[in-house]
Amino acid sequence: MVTEVLWIAPALALLIGYLFGSIPFGVLLTRMAGAGDLRSIGSGNIGATNVLRTGRKGLAAATLLLDMLKAVAAILIVEHLYPGQGQLAALGAFLGHCYPVWLRFRGGKGVATLMGIVVALHWPSGLVFAAVWLGLLASLRISSVAGMLAAVSAPVSAALFGRFDLVVLLLALALIVLWKHAANIERLLAGTEPRIGREG
Repeated sequence: MVTEVLWIAPALALLIGYLFGSIPFGVLLTRMAGAGDLRSIGSGNIGATNVLRTGRKGLAAATLLLDMLKAVAAILIVEHLYPGQGQLAALGAFLGHCYPVWLRFRGGKGVATLMGIVVALHWPSGLVFAAVWLGLLASLRISSVAGMLAAVSAPVSAALFGRFDLVVLLLALALIVLWKHAANIERLLAGTEPRIGREG
C-alpha cells in the first residue's frame, strides 16, 4: 500500500506533463486561421518551422511560443502540486509533444518544447539554449542545425553551471531531438537540407 501511494505523485506528474505537451498548437492554430491541415503542408511536422511554410509568420511565432509555454506551465503546475516532481513533468511534456496520442503519436521534433523545459528547470541554461538556437538560425538559416545544436547545448550548459541533477534528463531529451531529426541529418549530409525562406 505504501509503495502504491509513493507512485501516485510521479505518475500524476508524468500524466499532467504529457497532457500539456500533447496539445498540438501548430495544428490547432493553422486550422483556426483557415490555413488547412498542417500535417499535409511542407514536411508535415506540427512545429513552428512548418507553420512558417504556410506564409503566416504570426502563426509560426505563436506556435513557437505556445509550444514552449505548455512545457513551462506543466512544470510549474506540477511543482506546485507535487514538489520535486518537475523533471517528470518535463519528461511527460516532451514526450507528449513528440508523441501525442491525439495525432496517433506523430508529433513534433521537440526543440521549442525542450527550450521551455530548460527555461523552467534552469533559466541560465535556457538563455544559453536561446542564444545558440537564435544565433545559428540567424547566421545559417537552417532550422534543423540550429535546433539540434541548441538541444545539445542544454545538457552541456547544465553541467557547466553545476546542475548535474539535470544532465541525464536533458541529455536524454537532446538525443530524442537528434533522433527525430534523422531525415534532416540525411539531407544535411546530402547537401539538400532547405534553408529558412526557401521551399523544401
